[in-house]
Amino acid sequence: MAIPTSRTKEPGIISINQEKCRGCGKCVAVCGDLNLELCEGKARPSNHGVFECFSCGQCMAVCPEEAICVQGRFLSYADLIPLPAKESAASYENLMNLFIRRRSIRKFRKIPVEAHVVEKILAAAQTAPMGIPPSDIHVMVLDTREKVRAFAEDYCRYLEKIKWFSSNWFLTLMKPFWGKETDELFRNFLRPLMDKYISSMKMGENVVNYDAPVAMYFYGTPYTDPADPIIAATYAMIAAESLGLGTCMLGAVHPFIQSGKAARKFREKHGIRFKSREGIFLAFGYHKVEFLKGIRRSFASIN
Repeated sequence: MAIPTSRTKEPGIISINQEKCRGCGKCVAVCGDLNLELCEGKARPSNHGVFECFSCGQCMAVCPEEAICVQGRFLSYADLIPLPAKESAASYENLMNLFIRRRSIRKFRKIPVEAHVVEKILAAAQTAPMGIPPSDIHVMVLDTREKVRAFAEDYCRYLEKIKWFSSNWFLTLMKPFWGKETDELFRNFLRPLMDKYISSMKMGENVVNYDAPVAMYFYGTPYTDPADPIIAATYAMIAAESLGLGTCMLGAVHPFIQSGKAARKFREKHGIRFKSREGIFLAFGYHKVEFLKGIRRSFASIN
């Protein structure tokens, strides 16, 4: 039984060159679904897997003899790449410094982000781990300030059409179903935010995505692990920081374009192919304001 995604519903196919295989068992040890076994000193596909091969590629990556090939689910032997030396990886201190330097940027210089920089951000984001291969993440890229602004203007027009969603009568009706916390969130955050988006845009100020030079929307499909788009977006943020860009997560777009006929039409208009349980917009650009200090953060609890 292959695990379905929007891209494929077929299992991967494992091929083993018996002449190369020395029976070290590394592929068997690393397989997460028992799709490999040792028999008479050689590795071979087994019938013990619960989900059949989902083409994670781990067995190919550990085989010292290059005896294994996995084909299918958008993976092939050609996708193997050299592993960078451990010494070339960032130290914990370097990585921590990058994390501390990153701030949420809402003021961007009117300088385009170069195409090769956008490509590097996307390349880094594609290395993010995923629930089940192949990645079911989709990315909408708005690569100019004009496109970013046009999206924000259309989004504000869309919000005006669905303002009933935050009306007193609707929130009162829904409170018994979605509870006190969600009711407070709508009344004290989402409704004022919608009003701010709309009123500011009418005055010519874009507080939806801040007229950033680039914006990206990471989203999934009905099959996607809900965490996958958020993890990929996080990789994109960190990559952008390393490239000298500022970033900002824009969390108040995704939830409002998921449900209903108007939301479906909005998604179709902008080439957003699926509704998604989780998703997030990111704004990218060169800093307009220089930060002189970092800010210490904390979790609600660590048990």
